[in-house]
Amino acid sequence: MGPTATLLQGGTHLHLQHGPIDLVIGAYGARRQAFAAARLRFATVLEELVAELPDLRARMCSDTQVPSGAVARRMHAASAPHCEAEYLTRMAAVAGAVADEILDAMVAAADLRCAFVNNGGDIALHLGEGESFTAGMMDHAGHPLGRISIDAADRIGGIATSGRHGRSLSFGIADSVTVLARNAAQADVAATLVANVVDLPRHPAIQRRPACDITDDSDLGALPVVTGCGKLSTEDCETALAVGVRRATLLTDHGSINGAALFLQGHAFSTSGRMTMNTHRDLHHA
Repeated sequence: MGPTATLLQGGTHLHLQHGPIDLVIGAYGARRQAFAAARLRFATVLEELVAELPDLRARMCSDTQVPSGAVARRMHAASAPHCEAEYLTRMAAVAGAVADEILDAMVAAADLRCAFVNNGGDIALHLGEGESFTAGMMDHAGHPLGRISIDAADRIGGIATSGRHGRSLSFGIADSVTVLARNAAQADVAATLVANVVDLPRHPAIQRRPACDITDDSDLGALPVVTGCGKLSTEDCETALAVGVRRATLLTDHGSINGAALFLQGHAFSTSGRMTMNTHRDLHHA
């Protein structure tokens, strides 16, 4: 099956789907031109990624060759600053990079006040002068965790979420980690990195299995990923989240992200005033 396009909500939103890529797009301004540009660019995105997939799934290092495809190059650029610190493949940025690519095609083709491309919860965002955007943070069961409020002046163009309940496998136990960054690819990688370190190594309540036992073609190979986490004490949750908060703070200090919100079994921490949570504990406890 090739790519499909469906107008939603009376024509105000566009749904694009091809294989595992599933986008919901909104545009305010020259919507018809923006949607046409999105459909045109989306037509070959999957085949471009598939052409380089073995390389994109390989562990990245400082001398990894830059790929050919436009989306793959976005993945490479977002991952490269972090690849020496720990195990990382460029697939950590794939959802955000696809969203960024489609959004940029729309913005280049149409005069838009506001636009977004939501790729399974990883969002590329364009805000014109004076515009704002609000989104909810939800847990894996659809319950609200809090809200994100962004203004154009914040220069935030990407929102991404990772964690053990997401579409990708995780080394950590975070229920979810949501990150704000300049673009969706950068937010995607950072959310993965922060979620991976929210952990309690060797804790008896945490179950792990090799990634390849869960997904044959996982880019994580035989590395152990979290498959379950029993009830943890408040002290355990705060200890695990503290490591993630330190990583998020470091990424913020380096200018890689604009903030993060971390959630684990009813405990939550935020490093950004743009992220208001329903459950909150003083960051200093972390």
